[in-house]
Amino acid sequence: MLDRLFQLDRHETTIRTEIIAGITTFLTGAYIIVVHPSILAQTGMDKGALTTVTCLAAGLATLLVALWANAPLMMAPGMGLNAFFAYTLVLGEGIPWQTALGVVFLSGVFFLFLTWMGFRERLVHAIPVSLRVATSVGIGLFIAFIGLQNLGMIERSDAVLVQMGSLTPQALLGLLGLLLAVIFEIRRFRGAILLSILITTGLGITLGFASPPEGIIAIPPSPAPIAFKLDILAALKISLWSSIFSFMFVDLFDSLGTLLAVCREAGMEDQKGRIPALPRMLTADALATVGGAILGTSTTTAYIESASGVSDGGRTGLTGTVTAILFLLAAFFTPLIASVPPFATAPALLIVGIFMMRGIGTIDFYDFEEAAPAFLTFLLMPLTFSIATGLAFGFISYVLIKLCLGKFRECDPFLLGASAFSLISLLF
Repeated sequence: MLDRLFQLDRHETTIRTEIIAGITTFLTGAYIIVVHPSILAQTGMDKGALTTVTCLAAGLATLLVALWANAPLMMAPGMGLNAFFAYTLVLGEGIPWQTALGVVFLSGVFFLFLTWMGFRERLVHAIPVSLRVATSVGIGLFIAFIGLQNLGMIERSDAVLVQMGSLTPQALLGLLGLLLAVIFEIRRFRGAILLSILITTGLGITLGFASPPEGIIAIPPSPAPIAFKLDILAALKISLWSSIFSFMFVDLFDSLGTLLAVCREAGMEDQKGRIPALPRMLTADALATVGGAILGTSTTTAYIESASGVSDGGRTGLTGTVTAILFLLAAFFTPLIASVPPFATAPALLIVGIFMMRGIGTIDFYDFEEAAPAFLTFLLMPLTFSIATGLAFGFISYVLIKLCLGKFRECDPFLLGASAFSLISLLF
């Protein structure tokens, strides 16, 4: 039955290999169960409900893409996009989290529309590679900046905006966790980030800087405090259109880049280099975002951690199915998850920031036509605490430079539209 459902023989894999790959993928990406609720809880959302919803969103979305597209992919609430949700929209602009969920829902609907209409490829080709890379780099810096704040290494200053924080015992434990995560990554340990979180939490409990768990297994907290609470009508305000676009744009390129990389590694390309299952995967990604917003979480997307399972031999949706089941089971271990202190999760944000910086070497900083817009994009994201602002300045500056150089025709109409939209959002 499994062979017929997942075409194991055709993909030259076995049940045992797929199960091991699914476990590997889960261990590599399970840190999101701890980190994601800790970020969104700062908006006033119920942390227990967030933990349950994180497990549900990751499990159901991963199962969807596994069964529908037969792909060894992990789906979960995306890093970077959750920071945009919490720190830019809710805490930065004072938007209620219910409205922010409406923004996520609408971005998923528009992404779904673009996918069905076949516009996604056109939009991908319209944005210069340098701006795509700069977006990832900027989000990496943004996440790392938040991680340093959570760790207490950076704090507010009236004189110079930010300054070095105090090296408290909790901060030192967090730095130790960061060192462990780096060493584990260098040694290619499975679940390096998760392992560093667990060790740091254990040390924190032993030294009295964190509370021990009240149990191990329990009925998952009810998602009722946040499920079905999105406010779609409030999210339709013109002032929030740029945020909807930013969520859609980042999700599009983040998911597409992840899908292309993982699918190539898994041998899912045909003889012409195309990926037949890609439309289904992108549709599943958009549906996951829509469903996640309804459940009460920020954008759900494909995870590059899927590559860990592929490297262990995962080739089919059976890998994803195993990963999905483990995410759903993890909801019953909320007492353990709730005991993880903030200083243990902060290093995970720094490690993810390092991951997202990898593409910076592809930007030609000797070519100012490409370098200047890219630089503004990734510099302004952390400094303005807004992914949308960084994107807006990147688009606008790129078009203005081409206009001044008499190269206006090199700008794709989609890019011109995005720039005009960004300018209107900044002004009004």
